[in-house]
Amino acid sequence: MSPIENTSGNLADSQGPKPSPALSTRQAPGDPVPAREVAAYWDERRRYLKSIRKTPAVRHHYWRAMAVYLLRHAVWSFGFFPVFFAFWIPLVLAQFNPVVLANDAIALLQDFSGGNPELQANTLSTLLIAWASVGGFFLIFDFVLSPFRSPYEYEADVYMHAWEHQYSTTDAFLSTSPTTSSSTLFSSTGSNSSLSKTPSNTAEVP
Repeated sequence: MSPIENTSGNLADSQGPKPSPALSTRQAPGDPVPAREVAAYWDERRRYLKSIRKTPAVRHHYWRAMAVYLLRHAVWSFGFFPVFFAFWIPLVLAQFNPVVLANDAIALLQDFSGGNPELQANTLSTLLIAWASVGGFFLIFDFVLSPFRSPYEYEADVYMHAWEHQYSTTDAFLSTSPTTSSSTLFSSTGSNSSLSKTPSNTAEVP
């Protein structure tokens, strides 16, 4: 007698494939995620990140995004804030009176142009230090508030979202219909075997 027959006893005793180690959709929102599923998630994420780092197009996109990020923050920090404070602080000291502000600026320019070269050099160095300190402070502050978003991490987030959806859907399907999955798997195995089918066996195969 063949060791495999399409009988109801074999179907009852057979077991369907186990669900993949993914995030289960049957898990309650407050329940902790099993450590095995978390480890599988991060292993798959590290594997995908390692694979896309070798892609020239993604690497080019990464360096381009990094250059744009640094240039934008540098221009914003060193080009806007120092100039803004250079006009705003004197305007506040002049009590928002543009006439007083213009008179003070003209007097400062006259003193600067009429001073000796050493005094002019000290004034320029003071302005340069003030500009660099204000720009550097806002540059660091801007880096903290809006850190760089790597294209590698973005691609990994998109991939892992699809990975979670795929395996959670497979897990839910296998958990809700184990008998159907076992019958399908058993029928595929029986159809590919070289065993002869009896009329009763043929009727039971879908």
